[in-house]
Parts: sequence; C-alpha cells; structure tokens
Amino acid sequence: MFRVLGPLSITISLFLSSCSGNKVANEVSMDKIAESYVKLVLKIGLYDADYVDAYYGPEEWKPSKVEGAEQGQFPHSQLDAEATGLIDQLRKINQNEFGSLERLRYTYLEKQLLSVKAKIDLLSGRKMSFDEESKALYDAAAPVHDEEYFENILKKLDNTLPGNGDIYERFNNYRKGFIIPKDRLDAVLKAAMAECRRRTLKYIELPENENLTIEYVTDKPWSAYNWYKGNGFSLIQVNVDLPVYINSAVDLACHEGYPGHHVNLTLLEKRLVRDRNWMEFCVSPLYSPQSLIAEGIAEYGIDIAFDAITRIEFEQKVLFPLAGLDPSEAEQYYKIRELIKELECSGNEVARQYLDGRMNKDEAIKWFTRYLLSTSEEADQHVRFIEKYRSYVVNYDVGQRMVRDHIEKHAGTENHPNRRWELFYTLLSTPQTPSGLAKVSR
Repeated sequence: MFRVLGPLSITISLFLSSCSGNKVANEVSMDKIAESYVKLVLKIGLYDADYVDAYYGPEEWKPSKVEGAEQGQFPHSQLDAEATGLIDQLRKINQNEFGSLERLRYTYLEKQLLSVKAKIDLLSGRKMSFDEESKALYDAAAPVHDEEYFENILKKLDNTLPGNGDIYERFNNYRKGFIIPKDRLDAVLKAAMAECRRRTLKYIELPENENLTIEYVTDKPWSAYNWYKGNGFSLIQVNVDLPVYINSAVDLACHEGYPGHHVNLTLLEKRLVRDRNWMEFCVSPLYSPQSLIAEGIAEYGIDIAFDAITRIEFEQKVLFPLAGLDPSEAEQYYKIRELIKELECSGNEVARQYLDGRMNKDEAIKWFTRYLLSTSEEADQHVRFIEKYRSYVVNYDVGQRMVRDHIEKHAGTENHPNRRWELFYTLLSTPQTPSGLAKVSR
C-alpha cells in the first residue's frame, strides 16, 4: 500500500538512512585500516623472517623494500608512527551501530595493532620481561607455578609408572617401547590424519578444495609446523630429528590439521577473507594475539576430536598395529601421558626465568629433564625453541586453557558434543582475542 509520509515518519526515515550511511562509512574505514595493517605487518617481516607466518593476499601488497632495510637499519620511528596512526584512526570509529561480528572485528584489529606496535619496539631494542612481552605481544600472561607444583605431579607419576628407582630413568626406559619406527611413521601419521579429518567433517563443512601435505624435515627447534599457503592448502612439516612417540600421531594430526591450524586458517580465509573481504585475515603475524587463539584452538582440538575412551579404542585398533606396537599397553601408556601433560606448563617457568636472566642454559636443560622428564636432546630442543621464539611458549598452555574454559562454561562438555563443536566452530571461524575470550568466559 502506498502511503504519504508525514513529518514524523520522514524524520525517522532520514534518521535510519543516516545510521545506515554511518555504518557503511565505518565499515569502509575499517577496510582501509585493515589493508594498511596488512602492509605494515609485511614491512616488519622484512626485518624478522619469522614474523609473517602466512600470507595469501594480493601480491602487489608485498613491499619490495623499506628505507634502510638493505643496511640493516630498523626504521622504528617510521613504523611506529604508522602503527600509532592506525590505532588512532580505529579508535575514532563509532562501534554503536556495529553488529556482534563487526565488534569482534574491531577488537581483533585493535589488539593486533597494539601487538604490532610492541613488536616494533622490541625490534628497535626495547627490553621487556617475559611477562611484559607476552602481555604486549599475545594479550595474555602465563600463571606462575613453583617447583612444589611440579614435584607433586612427579609423585603421582612415580606411583603410576611401572618398576622402581629413579623416575627419570624409569619413564624414559618405559616410553622407548612406544616409539614409532621410522619406516612406519608416514603410514601412522596419515592414518591419524584421515581419522581426525573424518571426525571433523561430521560437524564442520570445509571447502571442497581444502587439502594438506605432510613433509619430513630435520634440524628444526620445533616438532611440527603448519605452513598455510592459502586457498585451503597447508604444508605440514614434521621434524624427525628425535624419536616420534605413538601419542604424537593423533596430537600432531589434530593440532596441525583437523580440527586445528589447517581448519582454523581455511575457515578464516573462506568466511572472512573470501566472503566478507576482511583482508586483515590474509596475513598471520606469528608474534600476535591471533597466535594464542590459534594455538589454544589447536591444542584443545585434540580433546574436541577424541575423548579419552574413543582415542584409546582408535589407537588400539588402528595406530598401535600400524606402528607394530602392542595394543594392550595403550591404556596404561595414556594414563601416564595424562600426568606428563600436567607437567608441560613447566616450559613457561623455564622461559620466564631463562629470558629474565634468572636461569642459565645448563639450568634450563636440567629443569626440563627434571620437571618434564625430557631426554637431554629433547631438553636442548626445548631451549632452542625458547631462544628463537621467546615468550611464544605461553600460547600453548594458556591458549588451551582459555579455549577449554570458554567452551565448557557455555555447556560444551563431553556430554554435549553438538554444542561443543558448535562453540568450537565459532572460535575457528570468527575474530577472537585472548582478553575478549577471557572476559566472555567469566
């Protein structure tokens, strides 16, 4: 029905039109800030080869050079001014007319830019403590655990491990029986990856073209790495310098592949970059809050894909036989592994004390052999990781705890798998920040 507008309805119509126009203008501003953010991250990558973990945006956005880069000069003032300017522009945007997803985007961009600014300061020589650095780069800090905390876990482990005598010797002798032979490793990992993918696809729809490849490498400070190449493709590298134990098959397949890093980046690319043109997600700066969320998702993804019972059943039926191991040993092995997982946050304590100058390298290696029961070779690799990636270690334990607490607080328990996967999917495919996640989880 046609109706002539009266003065009040005209006023309302003009107001709504103005609101709509403001929203569009704000979104355009966000898009411009996002493009500048991506270009700034790529510039910083010229000075730190590890900084840009993944990029699949326009080729022409890549910088050919930055003034002074050839001479190794770091243009702190120039880059800092760019980061500060983008933060100022962002904070002038009115969020009142944004929907929930746009608000998440805004907060994500703000936290990422603050982290960029901190990275610029660190590259210019600013010194930060371990906790200051993790808060500045990752928007989170690790809780402190004293030696008594780890000693109590060791006591429980001492009562669970077979045999008598020194716990370090017993544990490392025991787990030798669970090494995947090198000639069987590829078959075991591919079987684990296939099962993780099957379980993920029951709950999450992925693009038809998504795919990944596993490659074996040596001489790395990490055990495995996902190099996301864009267009739904990941290259997963597995370091075979040290023995690979049977538990690593599912852990690695879930963490690096399904439903972890590969799924996370595939969905961000599809839902945010391709569908919404939110270009800030075409780049992944390694030292940023995005990494804490990503590592938390990848770590907790293991528990999402498998509960304790179904994991043991799958490993007894498929992985142990493929590896030539005795399936009857699986239950006891995973009881011990659960206690070892409680010790893994010891890496945060080593990194905190080592990077703050309160522990030397020999002491760091001793700590890992005592409180993570690592071999000397494993302990050396752990320290090499800390030396290279510094406070990045907080992302695993702290990230996993944040993701777990958020999901379980919102009824995503083992008894409600559909709800659990629904919440997990939201984290996989939307902009998230550590402090935002912690706030929502309270």
